[in-house]
Amino acid sequence: MRKTNDKTLKEAIEQMLNVYKIKRRFDETGVVNFWPQLVGKSVANRTKELFVRDKKLFLRIESSVIKHELTLMRTQIIEKINEEAKSILVEEIIFL
Repeated sequence: MRKTNDKTLKEAIEQMLNVYKIKRRFDETGVVNFWPQLVGKSVANRTKELFVRDKKLFLRIESSVIKHELTLMRTQIIEKINEEAKSILVEEIIFL
């Protein structure tokens, strides 16, 4: 039986992330983990560097062909990342 002030573990973790103001950073690291599912293993294996800073996704891709394809799919990638995060996490993609 639940008491009125009981919380699920998920609610407690989300509250802790918000209180310590680290939710955004937590979500940004989630993008790195989500990257292979988003673009596939072959593209993820050719991704040399990937990080989020100031709502910008920075990517270093070793293949110029894949870099061009990702450039064309830029808006779809941003939409999928933000949809997965359930917030505006990335607004721009920058290729290094």
